[in-house]
Amino acid sequence: MGAINSKQERRFQRFWMGFFIVITFIAMIPILRVLAVSLSGKNAIIAGKVFILPVDFNVEAYVKSLQSGSFVNAFWYSILLMLGSTVLNLVMTVLAAYPLSKPNLKGGKLVMALFVLTMYLHPGVIPEYLNVKDFKMIDTVWALVIPGALSAYNMIIMCNAFKGIDSAIYDAAKIDGCSEAKTLTRVVLPLVYPTLATLGLFYAVGRWNGISDVLYYINSSKLFTVQMVLKQFVESVNVSVEEGIQTNLVAENIKAASIVISMLPMLIVYPFVQKFFTRGIMVGAVKG
Repeated sequence: MGAINSKQERRFQRFWMGFFIVITFIAMIPILRVLAVSLSGKNAIIAGKVFILPVDFNVEAYVKSLQSGSFVNAFWYSILLMLGSTVLNLVMTVLAAYPLSKPNLKGGKLVMALFVLTMYLHPGVIPEYLNVKDFKMIDTVWALVIPGALSAYNMIIMCNAFKGIDSAIYDAAKIDGCSEAKTLTRVVLPLVYPTLATLGLFYAVGRWNGISDVLYYINSSKLFTVQMVLKQFVESVNVSVEEGIQTNLVAENIKAASIVISMLPMLIVYPFVQKFFTRGIMVGAVKG
């Protein structure tokens, strides 16, 4: 019976492994197509010969994208903005979640209820815009950082992660003479590192892909993020005829190359943080 079960289990595992390989490949098709278009020649693209493999291999689109001052400046600016806002997001999340995780905090339940309320009652775009305008943040980098400095959902996950730590650890830190700040930084945060890394990636991806706040609050092109510049590239319909003749490019080449370049930071960061996903979310999802 054990051998039969083992054989059935192996078949079951092979089936689901094959199934998820197929699903992964299907999900990768749009990315592979964009990559293929970015590396293909003009005639092949116009003739519709490009699917997921490059035809008439050509890297001029990447050269053109990297020579575009607006795109390169927006790319590095977006990386700095992503890093800065992610650090601020994590600091705000930790500073809100840590005291709210204390069972003896006076008014803690009321404050937590107010946080939860913001998840269900969204004021809308116009009140948000007027609020940002009243604080004189229109057309400043702060309009992209401060309004989204804290996610109530992520704060609740972090709060539950703190609650999942054995109370004996807090007691031991208190006996050793640690202040609340030292307990947080030297004892507690290392224990919830998977959750911290997971939320950090959530914040980073959200900021990197964010474009609505740029559309609403930013007028100066020097403050455009890479997604905003990419939107302008995608909306442009043509590369000049002279440029197309000289460089063997069409608009789709540059659009696709710009999309690939804009995906690189997330593709580089994700493999290093992916291992914390399941662990981090489970630590923050269930107390105990």
